[in-house]
Amino acid sequence: MVQTASTMLDLGTVAPDFSLPNTNRSLAQERVALSDFDQSPALLVAFVCNHCPYVIHIREAFTAFAREYRAKGLAVVAISSNDASSHPDDGPLKMAEEAKRHGFTYPYLFDQSQAVAVAYAAACTPDFFLFDRSKKLVYRGQFDGARPGREEIPITGEDLREAVDRLLAGEPQREIQKPSMGCNIKWREGEAPGYFTGERVVE
Repeated sequence: MVQTASTMLDLGTVAPDFSLPNTNRSLAQERVALSDFDQSPALLVAFVCNHCPYVIHIREAFTAFAREYRAKGLAVVAISSNDASSHPDDGPLKMAEEAKRHGFTYPYLFDQSQAVAVAYAAACTPDFFLFDRSKKLVYRGQFDGARPGREEIPITGEDLREAVDRLLAGEPQREIQKPSMGCNIKWREGEAPGYFTGERVVE
């Protein structure tokens, strides 16, 4: 199966700023900025999209995870940075439909310029970045080991759950973090960032 791996941004990196339009019409915010989460003890920034089979595979479980952990203090924001001209299913109108259809309780932001994805060195969908109260990166990696086509592996979110639990409890993170895997972000033609090395085959 062809997969793209997370770049594994350096731990301790301060969350890059953003202010993006929110396609989730169930929320009052028309735009959402990093500063909106200044009071949050934990912030998860997830780069996702509508059409990627890796995102679809965990969509229901991730939506339930976000709802569960919101009560524990975790703020979640999802961002789609795919080029909507080449992948119209990932455009803002389709994003709004997706948020409504699946009951997203978190903002679903459209990064049309792709500048936010570049700032976070995001490479794949899904790609997860967990920040502490000071907006420093403490975890970047997979939701869990589940992948499309490998139905023997249950979708539990165990890796991300453990990372959030450790952060909220004030405990250190595991030294080894497994990268997220998924479809590559659909960059505009000729504009893939220097850190992106393309898809690779993973057994």
